[in-house]
Amino acid sequence: MAATFVTAQDKPAYQLFTKEGKSIKYSKMLKELEKADVILFGEQHNDPIAHWLQLEVTKDLHKIHQQKLTVGAEMFETDVQLVLNEYLSGKIAENNFEQESRPWTNYKTDYRPIVRFAREAGIPVVATNVPRRYAAMVATGSLKALESLSPEAKQLIVPLPIVVDMNLPGYKNMMSMFGGSTHGNSKAENIVQAQALKDATMAHVILNQVTAGNKLLHLNGAYHSDNYEGIGWYLKQAQPNLKLATITTVTQEDLEKLSDEHRNKADFILVVSATMTKTY
Repeated sequence: MAATFVTAQDKPAYQLFTKEGKSIKYSKMLKELEKADVILFGEQHNDPIAHWLQLEVTKDLHKIHQQKLTVGAEMFETDVQLVLNEYLSGKIAENNFEQESRPWTNYKTDYRPIVRFAREAGIPVVATNVPRRYAAMVATGSLKALESLSPEAKQLIVPLPIVVDMNLPGYKNMMSMFGGSTHGNSKAENIVQAQALKDATMAHVILNQVTAGNKLLHLNGAYHSDNYEGIGWYLKQAQPNLKLATITTVTQEDLEKLSDEHRNKADFILVVSATMTKTY
């Protein structure tokens, strides 16, 4: 029987690129991130490489900025900031924190390492996302539904009124996904408004940190920051001169060259092997 020989090859898990498609080393990317006031790290929620790199970026930015660094997270809603602070300051046990902060189902594998590191290093973590009950209100009743909220509830969202540019490509794409158009008070338009409420609220919380003089690394789903839209659009509307850097996460079969479809999605593109195992 003839022997079968397999040529061994390197198995890189990921590659980093600039928005133009040029390969870039992590160390060089970090030097650029160091200059930013805000970094939006767009992830695919079930991608282990993205979560690992988020942790590494957090550690390295902390070495640079020390106590000026803050981590912001879409994964926590603004109404759990108190319990988050209590855990970070050592006042409550981890199991109580995880029971009461409504963490995502993949929290233990994907976000707990970052939160634990923040706790050990004394890094503030801010909950940036809108409470989901308010997003649900908008998804069924449009942004007008928020006007009936109590003053206490309104403290948990971006100040009203909220401007939504329905002509942004990302929002237009969402409209088409749900069978709507850019005109009329359709169900699809309400869903886009709920997305915009999340983006605007996250941007509002982030800017509060910038105003306080902090550097902020924000963890969010890539759709919230791809193509410099979403959170980034609201940040720039409020502060056009803000030093903003963005990262996105994509998958490809080939890690040697950035596909044209992924160019210009962000300042830096994290390309992960398409065969990478997922966390869920």
